[in-house]
Amino acid sequence: MILVTGAKGQLANELKLFLPSDKAVFLDKEECDISNLEQLEKVLDKYNIELIINCAAYTAVDKAETDSTNAFLINEKGVANLAFLTKKNNLKLIHISTDYVFGGPNFRPIKEDSKTEPNSVYGKSKLAGEEQIIKINPKAIIIRTSWLYSKFGHNFVKTILKNSKIRDSLKVVYDQVGTPTNAADLASAIMQIIPQMDGLKETELYHFSNEGVASWYDFAYAIKEIKNLKISIFPIETSEYPLPAPRPQYSVLSKNKIKDKFKLTIPHWRESLGKCLRSIGEDF
Repeated sequence: MILVTGAKGQLANELKLFLPSDKAVFLDKEECDISNLEQLEKVLDKYNIELIINCAAYTAVDKAETDSTNAFLINEKGVANLAFLTKKNNLKLIHISTDYVFGGPNFRPIKEDSKTEPNSVYGKSKLAGEEQIIKINPKAIIIRTSWLYSKFGHNFVKTILKNSKIRDSLKVVYDQVGTPTNAADLASAIMQIIPQMDGLKETELYHFSNEGVASWYDFAYAIKEIKNLKISIFPIETSEYPLPAPRPQYSVLSKNKIKDKFKLTIPHWRESLGKCLRSIGEDF
C-alpha cells in the first residue's frame, strides 16, 4: 500500500487520478501529521505501508518569514520523521522539494549538485528537510520541482483566471525566471518512477519541471493568450512588487538526470498549460 501525505494539495489530487483506493491511502494533516512521530508510526502499521509519497509541506512562503517555527516543524522535523520510519521499517520514500532551495546568481539550468543558497525561511526549511533525508539515508528519492500548478487548489493559473473576471489589468514580474510545472506531469513522472525503485540503495536527488523557460510575466501572458482573456498584463520588476519572502531570480532546473535515469519524456510548459486550462474550463 502507498501512503500519500498532504492529501488536499495539488500533487496529491493529481496522484489520486493514477492510484486506485485499493493501492493507496491519501491522508491530510488531521489524519496524518508528519511532525507527530507516534501518529505517523500508527498510520504505517494500520495500512501496511510500503511506500510513502510525501506531498505534505508548509508552503505559505511569505507567512513563513514570521512563522519559522512551524515551517521547520513540518518541512524539517516532519521530513526527518518520515526518513527515520522509512529507514527503520525498510520502506521506500519519495519526497517533494522545491526550487526555493536555490537563490544565488544562476544563468544556466541548475543541476542537482549545484550550490544551494536559499534566501527565504521557506527555502531554508525545505533544504533542511532534504538534508535530514540525506543524513538518515532511507531508500528515498527527493524530487525538486518549480512553479507548480494544476486544476486543483490555489495556484498562479487560478489567480490569473480569477483576476481576469474582476480586473481590467494586472502587473506581473518579468525578472524572475524559471519553469511552470503542471502537477499532472509530475504525478505521471512519479508513477513511472515507482516501478523502478526496487534497486534503490541510497537516497537520490532529482529535478523535475516542464521543459522550457519563462518569467512569471510570460506565464501570465500565455494564460491570457490561450484563454483569450480580455485583461491587460504589464511587465514589472521585482522591486516594484515587494513581498516578505525573497524569490529565486533564476531557478530553471536541469532535468537531464531524471530523464536519463527513468526514460521520461517531459512536455513543454505551454503544451501542459494548455491541457490544464482545457481541464479547468470555465469552472474555477
